[in-house]
Amino acid sequence: MKHFFYVLLLLLTFGNSNVLFAQTFSVQGTVTDDKGTPIELANIYVSELNEKKDGNLIRYSSETSDLTDPKGQYKIANLQPGNYIVAAYYNGKQVVKKRVQLKQANKNVDFELSVIKSSLDEIIVGGQGQKTFGIRRLRSVEGVTINEGKKNEVIVLDDLSANLATNNSRQVYAKVAGLNIWQSDGAGVQTSVGGRGLSPKRNSNFNTRQNGYDIAADALGYPESYYTPPTRALKRIEIIRGAASLQYGTQFGGMLNFKFKDGPKDETFQLNTHQTYGSYGLFNSFNSVGGSTDKVNYYGFYQYKTNKGWRPNSNLDQHTAYGSVQLDLTEKLSITPEFTYMRYLAQQPGGLTDTQFEQDPSQSNRERNWFRVNWNLLALKANYQFSSMTRLNTRFFGLKASRDAVGNLSRIDRLDFGGPRNLLRDDYLNWGNETRLIHRYNFANNISVFLAGFRYYDGFTHRRQGKGSAGSDADFNYQNPDNLTGSDFDLPSKNRAFFVENIFNITPEFSITPGIRLEYIRTKSDGYYRNIVKDLAGNILLDETIREERDKKRSFALFGVGLSYKKSESLEIYGNFSQNYRAINFNDIRVDVGNLEVDPNIKDERGFNADLGIRGNVTQLLNYDLSLFHLSYEDRIGTVLKTEPNPKFNNLVDRTFRYRTNVADAKIYGLETFAEVDLYKLFIEKYSETQLSLFTNLALITATYSDAQVTGIEDNKVEHVPNVNFKTGLTFSHHNFEATYQYSFVGEHFSDATNARQTPTAIEGTIPAYYIMDLSAQYSYNRFNLEAGVNNLTDNRYFTRRATGYPGPGIIPAKARSFYVTLGIEI
Repeated sequence: MKHFFYVLLLLLTFGNSNVLFAQTFSVQGTVTDDKGTPIELANIYVSELNEKKDGNLIRYSSETSDLTDPKGQYKIANLQPGNYIVAAYYNGKQVVKKRVQLKQANKNVDFELSVIKSSLDEIIVGGQGQKTFGIRRLRSVEGVTINEGKKNEVIVLDDLSANLATNNSRQVYAKVAGLNIWQSDGAGVQTSVGGRGLSPKRNSNFNTRQNGYDIAADALGYPESYYTPPTRALKRIEIIRGAASLQYGTQFGGMLNFKFKDGPKDETFQLNTHQTYGSYGLFNSFNSVGGSTDKVNYYGFYQYKTNKGWRPNSNLDQHTAYGSVQLDLTEKLSITPEFTYMRYLAQQPGGLTDTQFEQDPSQSNRERNWFRVNWNLLALKANYQFSSMTRLNTRFFGLKASRDAVGNLSRIDRLDFGGPRNLLRDDYLNWGNETRLIHRYNFANNISVFLAGFRYYDGFTHRRQGKGSAGSDADFNYQNPDNLTGSDFDLPSKNRAFFVENIFNITPEFSITPGIRLEYIRTKSDGYYRNIVKDLAGNILLDETIREERDKKRSFALFGVGLSYKKSESLEIYGNFSQNYRAINFNDIRVDVGNLEVDPNIKDERGFNADLGIRGNVTQLLNYDLSLFHLSYEDRIGTVLKTEPNPKFNNLVDRTFRYRTNVADAKIYGLETFAEVDLYKLFIEKYSETQLSLFTNLALITATYSDAQVTGIEDNKVEHVPNVNFKTGLTFSHHNFEATYQYSFVGEHFSDATNARQTPTAIEGTIPAYYIMDLSAQYSYNRFNLEAGVNNLTDNRYFTRRATGYPGPGIIPAKARSFYVTLGIEI
């Protein structure tokens, strides 16, 4: 079935090539102020105006944009015959819109912009009627970021029909090609997204941000995100692949940014509330307020979520709150303070062995495992507009947070007979600043863009491990807090970086974007761990405290370049090459989990990402992106099984343990394709409010190890890489009703570098191929909104993750079939 959908979409795309190559027209003109002075870098937007036969406006579509040159002139070409709205906008000036008809000749449209009291951040030409496919791409320049020639996606949350109450990643990220998603968190507390052979674990291979600043525990030392914003509060999710390494950090995965909604511009106060009930005791209450005055825009929300889970011992209680206020202090200066709070307590049912999963995936053998997170994020952002050419953005951000885990971490094939539990506690205290200056200038009779920025970041983690209580409740106190039986470490990190990128617009169609990032990283560890050796009867033979101090500094440069050729809005050919770097983190320096040991000589990882693709859109008919990529990952860190003589028994008996080290170089190649077409507008009525869109998302990837440094790894397949990752879906919308069906298929892949198919502990082994279906719908009437859906429609039993520690160890089953219903009200 999946091949049928994919072939059909390709036929629709290329079988209707007349859409791409029909006769086109252009709109051009001059923009001046009220004194007749030309305005350089004014934004010009052109949107097609779709109408019914009686002349009543339905909606806008297909937004195209341009910037005026030093003479205030602009030209937008390759427009199909039709009716359009042309709008001119410049910061601090009144927005002016004009209606034109392109039928037999090009049009000249001039604008005169007058001063207004306050400035706008952006203009949405289409107004409330404009609707995307749920996904679009970043413009070449947005705010103080450069995106030219980069593989990127923007998920528009308001245009999705999905289970937002549980942050259902399978639905939210369905149209982003090549992502591998761990579906081990049924309530959507944490997002675990990876791609191109990178581990999905808590987004650790992405530089994960919120409104442009970091939200992970420690960006370098421990880049895992225990906090994920509620999708109900988001305006969009921005994803830039590995080419993001120059602007956002060195990570191989790229950048993932959660962009919150703003308060409505046309109301002083608005209240939205959404109440969701679902299977297995799910209740989610999301409530937000927002509004604007002349110089203030504010937005905030509070969310409460509780869930019993589909497996025993899966209780959850979560509270999340957020608030932001944008203050326009002058026409040129605005500041925005923000604060985020999240706290949750979760009982974790533990993992399963392969045999247990086959017998009953809903069972649980751990009732004493608990997990607690407390997250506090503070940010202050400022924007200053020096002139129409130059803009400065600075953002200060800080994190005070903790995560505590208590439970039985022993092998899952062994019963829990009680006794003291293992308690792991982390405290995080981080702060940083990132400042960017963007400047537009005239180069070779075209406007080019220069971006420079620096980053200053200090992180600190206090990590402890020892014996906890022997009870079964959520008790996060140590038995011997002054003499821990595990370890106690201070783990500071420092990061200083300077980066530069420049878009050279060689012609109006072709651009080159080179860049460089200078990076300084320092990671330290200072503390002790206990080495306790017992005999088979449990008697202590050796108990020693070993102090350990490490200090690792490195400085290096990363280079990259992007190319873009835009024949028109419907066709762009792009390519990019960017170097990447991953510093060893705190888990690589010191970890004490079960029988896992770390190579004391483990070293950082290096490599690069390269993309070559073609993408574009044709009004609201078609959206597509097809690309080839190569990810080179040198000295990749992985975990292998190692056997050596056991010193506990005078080296007379061998022991087998898991060993974390640089295993080999990984070579990953792939094809990532996405396309979506509106069948209703294509075959029935182009200017209809009805939509019937079909999308396909197919990634074909091959990944192998070479130059192995560990025996038995050469030519093995790289873990976390399904050869086939396919998603397709059909969305029908008419007036205020919308329904979406989605089908997902992920091929078999391995969980570790040894390519073990099955082990007694279930930590290593295959992730069998699986498919999943989802159905969701929503209906709006006046100020009311009703949503409902079914996830895992066919009630499949499958899993996407083998955990090495919490929340396992072992197989973490994905959620069974579940239902949800949401009632929303806007006041």
